[in-house]
Amino acid sequence: MREYLNTERIEPSKRLVVERVKDFGEIYEVFDGGDAASQSDRCIQCGDPFCLNKCPLHNYIPQWLKSISEKDLEFAFKLSNEPSPFPEVMGRVCPHDRLCEGDCTLNDGHGAITIGSVETHITEAGFKAGLTPDFPGTTTDKKVAIIGSGPAGLSAATYLLRSGIAVTMYERSDRAGGLLTYGIPNFKLDKKVVERRVKLLEEAGMKLVLNCEVGHDIDFATIADEHDAIFIGVGATKAKSARIAGESSSNVYKAMDYLTNIQRKNFKLSYEKKFDFKDLNVVVVGGGDTAMDCLRTAKREGAKSVTCLYRRDEYNMPGSKKEYKNAMEEGVDFTFLVSPKEIVLNDDGKAIAVEVVKTTLGAKDESGRQRMEEVKNSEYRVNADVVIMSLGFDPVVPSFLAENGIETNSWGGIVINEETHETSTAGIYAGGDCYRGADLVVTAAFDGREAARSIITSLLK
Repeated sequence: MREYLNTERIEPSKRLVVERVKDFGEIYEVFDGGDAASQSDRCIQCGDPFCLNKCPLHNYIPQWLKSISEKDLEFAFKLSNEPSPFPEVMGRVCPHDRLCEGDCTLNDGHGAITIGSVETHITEAGFKAGLTPDFPGTTTDKKVAIIGSGPAGLSAATYLLRSGIAVTMYERSDRAGGLLTYGIPNFKLDKKVVERRVKLLEEAGMKLVLNCEVGHDIDFATIADEHDAIFIGVGATKAKSARIAGESSSNVYKAMDYLTNIQRKNFKLSYEKKFDFKDLNVVVVGGGDTAMDCLRTAKREGAKSVTCLYRRDEYNMPGSKKEYKNAMEEGVDFTFLVSPKEIVLNDDGKAIAVEVVKTTLGAKDESGRQRMEEVKNSEYRVNADVVIMSLGFDPVVPSFLAENGIETNSWGGIVINEETHETSTAGIYAGGDCYRGADLVVTAAFDGREAARSIITSLLK
């Protein structure tokens, strides 16, 4: 270990831009054993590891880095899969620069260990070697229902199944995975990776019920009667509005509607043809990872031009730095320090431009972030054939919540006991974006895991 003086940080190899923009294949190659070991060997094994503390799941990062450095793949696989329900997903989609790698001690002059890429390598190499996570099978008479098959739901299912509790998962879509399947494009997360994890859970005993919306196709009361506890992980899919004129025009789209339809197209399923943006000038409003996903998807779909409008500067973008860099490499145009004021429509009511005003960053607010201020008389237009609004998401509030005494807050988030993840109704738990608002995959996974542990304690005490 401690080879950081002799070995530099390396990034995983990326497919060439001219090749990767032609398809939706993952752009990063998985580390081979040599690169994973050499990066792991750079770890200085801190006494109080910042990487572990910054990770929402508190992954055993120094420990599995040491194991990979010592060529002990089996132990690294067990360590990685213990606190994390799907480390090969986290290794691909986590904003490591803001979490574990961002707090790596070696950032002080040497460059962080490429933790995310090692994490992906461990599970992929482990699966290739025939390793699998341990599940005991159903060993209790307890049954838990999970509503929603996104990151929170899959995480909860993982830890419940590990405790021998029977799980039935209800998903309103035609495939499991939620955001992992229909929200994150293939070039970041190949859907075979998600399908493999779902299959492992089914093989462990999970019953998956697809095309079944609770409250519509099946009553919540029916589920409650048949199970000893319920976990709600329905996410946050209601698009936030910019509240500007012209936003409801027929060629102004919501980010998740666009991503979902293109993913359906990639699955060779029916989709709305209005989302074919070939040879069109596409403008995306927003600066988060979902905006980057839309921008990079439009490039692959053959858009004539793809432009991002963001009201702050590059430094203040909320998404991952690597996703911004990848979008830049792939030919996306960025216009910073502009705020949309109106969607300009033609006589037929179609959007033809976005009216923006220039902005500047002023004094810091209570959170420490600089306030955005508009520059007077600086308005101008950005021409567009289609506009995608990517301004974040709020929870959709199912009617069965209020009907069953499950309390929500002012913006629709489910209120929980933060220590147990239990809602205001006994025996019903929740986590993920339906509790936090739109957040990270890793925090949803944490919520699912912690809720499962509370359910296990309650049912098996």
